[in-house]
Amino acid sequence: MRTIIFRTIAPYLSALMVLFSIFVLLRGHNEPGGGFIGGLIAASALAIFGIACGVASVRRAIVFHPMGVSGFGLFLAAVAGIPSIFKAQAFMTSQWLEVHVFGVEIALSTPLFFDIGVYLVVVGAIGSIALALEEREAD
Repeated sequence: MRTIIFRTIAPYLSALMVLFSIFVLLRGHNEPGGGFIGGLIAASALAIFGIACGVASVRRAIVFHPMGVSGFGLFLAAVAGIPSIFKAQAFMTSQWLEVHVFGVEIALSTPLFFDIGVYLVVVGAIGSIALALEEREAD
C-alpha cells in the first residue's frame, strides 16, 4: 500500500503522532496517559512511516538503534528509584525537585523519569519488532 497519497501524508501524520505521544507521556500521572500509551502511539508512528517510506528511511530518521533506545529507557526507569534510597524510603517512592527557569517554577519528579524510561522501552522494543517485520516482508 504505497500510494502517492499515503507516501505524501505519512511523514506529516507520523510527526503529528509523535507530538501527540509526547503530550500523552507528559500528562501521565495526573490524568490518563503515561509512558506506555505514549510509547505505543510513537511506535505506531514509526510503523506508519516505515510502511509508507521504507525501513531505511525510518532507520535514518531515528538515528539510534531501536534496541539501544529500549536499553537506555530501561536504565532510566531503574535509576528513577535510586533517589528514594538516599532518603531512607522505600524503593521507587516519589521524589520531587522544584526548579526555577526564567522565573517559571518547574516540578521535576522521579515518576516523570520513570515514565520517560517506560516510553523509551516501548518505542524501542515495538519499533524494533515493527522494523524487523517490515524488513522481512520487503524481501
